Amino acid sequence: MTTTPSSHVVPAAKPGRPSRQSPRRRPRLSADLLAELANRLTARDRWLLHMLYEHRVLTTVQIAQLAYGAGTTAAHRLQRLWQLRAVDRQQPLVERGSAPMHYVLGDAGAAVLAAHHDITVHELGYRRDTAIGILHSAKIAHTVGVNSILAALVAHARRHPDTRLIAWWPERRCTQLWGDLARPDAYAHWRDGDTRVEFFLEYDTGSEPVHRLVKKLADYADLAHATGATTPVLFWFPTPAREANARTALRDAPIPVATAAPEPGNADPASQLWQPVGDQSRRRLAALDRLSRTSATDDLARPPGLLEQAPWAVPVAPMPPPTR
Repeated sequence: MTTTPSSHVVPAAKPGRPSRQSPRRRPRLSADLLAELANRLTARDRWLLHMLYEHRVLTTVQIAQLAYGAGTTAAHRLQRLWQLRAVDRQQPLVERGSAPMHYVLGDAGAAVLAAHHDITVHELGYRRDTAIGILHSAKIAHTVGVNSILAALVAHARRHPDTRLIAWWPERRCTQLWGDLARPDAYAHWRDGDTRVEFFLEYDTGSEPVHRLVKKLADYADLAHATGATTPVLFWFPTPAREANARTALRDAPIPVATAAPEPGNADPASQLWQPVGDQSRRRLAALDRLSRTSATDDLARPPGLLEQAPWAVPVAPMPPPTR
């Protein structure tokens, strides 16, 4: 899992975004503010707060892909949620052009989530300084890049009702489950019609030596042996050149591996971008089901320990609730 910043994310239409200066100052966190927020939140708003809690940071682009479709609609709703302290935000400085706004869970949003589960914010594990800290972390570009794959798959499923992203567990959750064996950037469960595929994602920014990518595969082989389930590892590379270089090193992988890189005009991870190691053909994501030796179902297996004791920590569904 790389941590060096990278500018590569799955492209999407550039949405509208609020200006750097808010037209009015935000109120302080108070009981009155929480009551107002609770009354104004929609089911989709609450789902978004859970997504920010789970995935730490999402951009305006990604939130539009996940929940709204139209960037302007997302920006307007996020402005209101920011005003009510449900979310916090920052627009990173970049050398060229402008970056989308980055959003994290706000203190009022965390209070609403905690109240929903009848626990305290402390029990929820939320600290505002920690939530905002990701915006200044060296890992932010990598985290945003991983989440760009999540958002692109959900956007594909929203356009194609016969597909669905059933599960997406981020790095933190994967580390809780399998960190003593392997540390994927994400675990996902994708459905396309009657075909299902589970996979681990490795999001490569191009900063790691290729031999370190190869070394990770031994850890995944240990995980497959320990669990009795062979789950393919999918590498997403920033460029076709980086992918070609890595494929040479990955040719003797001890577990099923497929690779992809965005092509001009196509960065949809559900499309025919994936090339299994040892195969000359590009395949759609769903066609990688033959690489997996698991029995995927719609019922998400609950990780042991913490999740059995903490219902609020059950993974949030990556698909948004329907609008009414």
